[in-house]
Amino acid sequence: MGKTLSSRKKNNERRVVITGIGLVSPLGLGKEKNWDALLQGKSGVSRISKFDVSEYSSQIAGQVSDFDPLEFIEKKDLRKMDLFIQYAFAAAEMAVRDSGIALELLRGERTGTYIGSGIGGIGFIEETHKILLEKGPSRVSPFFLISTIINEASGQISIKYRAKGPNSATATACTTSTHAIGDSFRIIARGDADIMIAGGAEAPITPLGVAGFCAMRALSVRNDEPEKASRPFDAERDGFIVSEGAGIVIMEVLDSALKRDADIYAEVVGYGMSADAYHVTAPSLYGEGAVQCMKVAIQDSGIDPTEVDYINAHGTSTPYNDKIETLAIKKVFGDHAYKIGVNSTKSMTGHLLGAAGALEVGFSVLSLKNQIMPPTINYEYPDPECDLDYVPNKARPAEFRYALSNSFGFGGTNGTLILKRFEE
Repeated sequence: MGKTLSSRKKNNERRVVITGIGLVSPLGLGKEKNWDALLQGKSGVSRISKFDVSEYSSQIAGQVSDFDPLEFIEKKDLRKMDLFIQYAFAAAEMAVRDSGIALELLRGERTGTYIGSGIGGIGFIEETHKILLEKGPSRVSPFFLISTIINEASGQISIKYRAKGPNSATATACTTSTHAIGDSFRIIARGDADIMIAGGAEAPITPLGVAGFCAMRALSVRNDEPEKASRPFDAERDGFIVSEGAGIVIMEVLDSALKRDADIYAEVVGYGMSADAYHVTAPSLYGEGAVQCMKVAIQDSGIDPTEVDYINAHGTSTPYNDKIETLAIKKVFGDHAYKIGVNSTKSMTGHLLGAAGALEVGFSVLSLKNQIMPPTINYEYPDPECDLDYVPNKARPAEFRYALSNSFGFGGTNGTLILKRFEE
């Protein structure tokens, strides 16, 4: 399956670390606001205010508030950007600042960008379609396509920083940004770049986006209690909360980070991918895809499964997903599964779809750095089929070296990352 750590060293693959974090989420802008909210167990879910939801079965979401794009983007460039690109720009700017990296180091062929989105510019598409119907094709913006296609977040950020290395994007549903970070890990490890700006962005809270998820009956309808609606692993969970935002990390080859005396959050040591090959939305019945993905990542890292003490779960708050992910964790880790802190930060942020994985990688490396496991809030009624330690309702100080982060997406696409507390 994957390479062991010893074979990676033998093949001269390079160590990869995370040195910068940029987060835009319903919990706030920036790592500090997000981390503080996580430790306090705050929910970012509220009634949708972007449009009239009176006829929608689900009327709640994780919305980004107090976002001013002009803090990060020149006014003349906004017309080229759907909201998901704006969120990506903001998170990238935060990550670059947080890394302390000199802008001249980002320029040139040794820096790349790898930023994806599950849905892309759906808001701009809806607005433009209305203009087309009401005013005709001559009134469609010449920036329509470059404002909406998924790779433009990565492309426009590469232009901003003059990064001429690998420039790519993923669109693998809810696994999007986990794949972007994992692929960037591979790119740096094999020597194709020294620095990668990686992650994902999403802005799906639009009339059509929410209507689509409502039609699938995928969303929570706990409209009268928005802050309690996202309740992963709880027996009364009834669906996920659609959310918006972005997560971007700065990834570097270790030598580069050490040379500039960077503050290193964590090391990326393992990456796994798999497919359920089962159903367009539902996870495979016995968790085979999730099991395979976690096993590949663990083998790739070269560690023993018993060395994993913390899992940031996919944990969407849907009845089926949480049960199957719990089963998969038990199949991978055996008795050790009951000794692992398994939380779902989606209990506070809701589900950022293509941006979720990167947001949760940011949370995971902050957990490693600070040696604290954020809680799974709204855990009130135990489910017999979800019987692990979900760090219920209160953050927990803990000593741990390895964290595992899971993402599973529509179409049966899976991604797992193994992160290690940095040890020089």
